[in-house]
Amino acid sequence: MLIGAYSKEAVMMSNLASSVLPTRTQPLVADALTTNSFADDVRAGLTAHPKTLLPKYFYDALGSQLFEAICLLPEYYLTRAETEIFETSAAEIVAQLPEPITLVELGSGSSRKTRLLLAAALARQGSLHYQPIDISETILAQSAAKLLGDYPQLQITPLAADYTRGLGALTRRAGERILVLFLGSNIGNYTPAEARDLLRQIRRAIQPGDGLLLGADLKKSAALLEPAYDDALGVTAAFNRNLLVRINRELAADFDLSQFTHRAFFNDALSRIEIHLVSQRAQTVTLRALNLTVEFQAGETIHTENSHKYDLAQLATLAEETGFAVARTWFDGERRFSCSFWQAISETGR
Repeated sequence: MLIGAYSKEAVMMSNLASSVLPTRTQPLVADALTTNSFADDVRAGLTAHPKTLLPKYFYDALGSQLFEAICLLPEYYLTRAETEIFETSAAEIVAQLPEPITLVELGSGSSRKTRLLLAAALARQGSLHYQPIDISETILAQSAAKLLGDYPQLQITPLAADYTRGLGALTRRAGERILVLFLGSNIGNYTPAEARDLLRQIRRAIQPGDGLLLGADLKKSAALLEPAYDDALGVTAAFNRNLLVRINRELAADFDLSQFTHRAFFNDALSRIEIHLVSQRAQTVTLRALNLTVEFQAGETIHTENSHKYDLAQLATLAEETGFAVARTWFDGERRFSCSFWQAISETGR
């Protein structure tokens, strides 16, 4: 759902989707397709063996705020590492493409780190069109309002959708290059096959010569990785269990949160952190809106998220397989995290 294309002085209108807000102050309208997809995906995941839920559904209004809190935790090094890269190299990053550029961000959230790239692009070209795509309407509206207050020359077209729907809505003005931002190691949430499919979709949505800035967490020891996903304060556990809160609220379910615990561990064979919700006893859960009853055994889990870790060779192979060439890579001071500029190449250039 297109929330609206906002400028500092006026609202830019679009007929791209049926629920377009004519002013900045109108309440957001629920996206029925997203709601239906949530119900369908929950049914499919809880009747699968093993049980799963898709991580994109973490990000309701509360989930988005909990994730912002996770990014501030001492154990969660990823946000600090990526921010460090932008603090030192934002001007170099946006200069990888000739001006003017438009920035498109997949999974934008609060856009806190992205501000460094927005500021660098504005310093270079004076005005900028920013197109954030996020599944959370609430966080999009909040972040757009804050950004417009801070950057008078910024225009924002926020789109409330998942990536696959949002990529079809990208716009560019005459002479502009698109720089797609896929940050925060969000690529790690996808299996290698899923990551290839998504990156190919990104490549099809842009043109040769456009760019992708990919933030990817690098392989390291389980001793460093696991605390980042199982913090001492329990914020990540609350983030994980909030998915059950959402199911209770939106699908009239009766999950007892006290009977599901958070578990995060590093799967060395698959080079990924796995996050699960573990049933503490044999129990039955009813989802009245789905007319569905789900049985859990003691110790049975719902697999809610993966976070794959990469090395540079794997990232280079992933770029080559999906229509990109790695042009430049930046690291934080401890080389825990990477941000790579990938340039879209033509079929004949592959």
